[in-house]
Amino acid sequence: MLLDKEIQADVIEELQIDPTVDATQIGVAVKDGVVTFTGYVPTYGQQWAAVKAAKRVYGVKGIADDLQVHLPSSAQRTDTEVAQAALTALKWNTSVPDDVLKVTVENGWVTLEGSVDWQYQKDAAEFAVRYLTGVKGVINDIAITPKIKPKEVQEKIQSAFERSADLDARRIGVKTNEGKVTLHGNVRSWTEHDEAQRAAWSVPGVREVENDLVVTP
Repeated sequence: MLLDKEIQADVIEELQIDPTVDATQIGVAVKDGVVTFTGYVPTYGQQWAAVKAAKRVYGVKGIADDLQVHLPSSAQRTDTEVAQAALTALKWNTSVPDDVLKVTVENGWVTLEGSVDWQYQKDAAEFAVRYLTGVKGVINDIAITPKIKPKEVQEKIQSAFERSADLDARRIGVKTNEGKVTLHGNVRSWTEHDEAQRAAWSVPGVREVENDLVVTP
């Protein structure tokens, strides 16, 4: 079992070698396998990338993201400008349905609302606005509209787990209730934790995933 100081060193190194993250103003603390980020980053995209980098590190059980986005003067934009850029980005993204989403911007925070058929469309909408200049954060309130009967969802999720080479399906339990999926059990890494969630979201009809999987390296 890795010591907290070893995990801390690994997370710091992972941040330093990630070309999408400027780690010079990021503080990293670790206690009982839980990583806490403090400090500043110049874009929301870097904040998201820093969390993703930490999840790649073996031994990380959880992440407390206390990073703040401090936009440089060259990246300052009005909420109107950010909203216009977000609408354009969504319009030009072929994975996002036309004219079904609403964008609200307040103090640089973008809120996405509306409904789509698939989780990948919801993810694509967030990705489209995540790296826009002037964005300080994204709240993704897009709903997933169920397309199949609830009783079929659990079987399809279990089949998706069994097909995945990155998952041990025997360690993961699935409960479904009217489109809401709850995952329970334990996995060996954050990569497996996120892959299970991704596999669950890939099934049509899933509108919410509660991931209660415990990472036990």
